[in-house]
Amino acid sequence: MDHRYTRSEVQRMIGVSRRELDYWTRLRLVLPRARWGERFFSFSDLVALETIKRLTAHRVPAGRIRRAITALETELGDACTPLSMLRISTNGKQVVVHSPMAAARPFEPLTGQFVLHFETSELARKVHAMPSRSAEEWFELGMAWDSNAESLPQAAEAYRKAVEAAPEWVEAHINLGTALYQLNRLGDALEEFATAVKFEPSNALAEFNLGCVLEQLGHADDAIKHLLRAIQLSPALADAHLNLALAYEKRGHIQSAIHHLSLYLRFEPNGAWAEFARSRIARHRNPRPSSPSGKLTPFRRNH
Repeated sequence: MDHRYTRSEVQRMIGVSRRELDYWTRLRLVLPRARWGERFFSFSDLVALETIKRLTAHRVPAGRIRRAITALETELGDACTPLSMLRISTNGKQVVVHSPMAAARPFEPLTGQFVLHFETSELARKVHAMPSRSAEEWFELGMAWDSNAESLPQAAEAYRKAVEAAPEWVEAHINLGTALYQLNRLGDALEEFATAVKFEPSNALAEFNLGCVLEQLGHADDAIKHLLRAIQLSPALADAHLNLALAYEKRGHIQSAIHHLSLYLRFEPNGAWAEFARSRIARHRNPRPSSPSGKLTPFRRNH
């Protein structure tokens, strides 16, 4: 049986952030298996992630990689080679595939054209800042910048440009909202999350983040409504259960709070927040004077 790697192990071994890993998973560049609310990756996934990391480092947006793989699947049909077995390189604009199951010469899947062989290492030195960037390029820059608190303003600006270039891109609105929240611009963050929900009402993450900001702004009833919606869309979204429990605490609905704290522990039984949830349940079942409240901040499952 292949060894299974947790998300935390993959982040540490590959050197990618949680937001990058989740984004690439949503694009179906890798397909981890899920069990009890946790995702597990195979060794083949690690190989594929190394390829994706290398290409994005050369300023090839992940969305372009996804389109290239989709074109390759169309070209090769059911015999498509897994991403982990492909040799993929870039000249900064094209995504070139070297496949053992395709023709001997490398080709560019989006056009179907064969291309001359080149070495990525040589071309990487020639990559330079383009005078204008696509929405995907701004989005990727934002993800690179928002991993560091000092560069959060640049990240927010990059996401803003991504939104300007692609106004209905839900993930860009979510990431912009999260960056703005971390910059303590709660009103602006609220607007971005509300926009994301408007464009994609079935997005559990957008509903969750919107509920979190509403709770922070003191709108407990509206926060509960959106957190419940997030759970309806994604019952295993553990953090939504935890934030909903805290919102219920503030409204004095203790039994509802205990219920969702217990659900949080079902999906996230380990870690600091699990211990926090257990302590809250114990306090509610054995009340003590002046019991402090906990507080979480919105995030996109990418911290």
